[in-house]
Amino acid sequence: MGYFDEEKGVREYIKLAEGFDGRNLINILKKHLPENSSLLELGMGPGKDLDILAQNFDVTGSDLSDIFLELYRKNNPNADVMHLDALTLITDRTFDCIYSNKVLHHLRKKDLITSFKRQRELLKKNGLLMHSFWHGDSEEEIEGLRFVYYLEDKLLAEIGAGFEVVESKQYEELESDDSFFLILRKV
Repeated sequence: MGYFDEEKGVREYIKLAEGFDGRNLINILKKHLPENSSLLELGMGPGKDLDILAQNFDVTGSDLSDIFLELYRKNNPNADVMHLDALTLITDRTFDCIYSNKVLHHLRKKDLITSFKRQRELLKKNGLLMHSFWHGDSEEEIEGLRFVYYLEDKLLAEIGAGFEVVESKQYEELESDDSFFLILRKV
């Protein structure tokens, strides 16, 4: 059983994440993605970013944790949310954009590459990916959760063909330059 499969882990995360959301990332995305575009958020957690994204886009939220999904549906009964694994992404739907904020770092490096290939299949023509990661070159486990830190250039080299970089930049979440985001276009 994983950290987010138990209500205790979900409640701890919600408390830990208080005061944090992806508003700054979303403002950057809005420069590249037309309003009302279809967007899938991977790993929506409590739904903070999904709520912000919904102000401009036709959003679908997803998470592997049924507890997060149930909590969100309780307050948003008409929300378009689904149980989805960020690795396998088993859905027949397609999107103009796939977004995540500090989610994909939980995947092993080889699984991340598999996820990117599957995400490409789910994107419509010229679709965008926007993902944020912790910056670094290591891997650790904290309370049963994997954290893989990436260097931009190495990650881009591993992703391979099929995408062009629209924008990427390091930024500060907790410490100077501890994070970076990528916006990639399907080619």
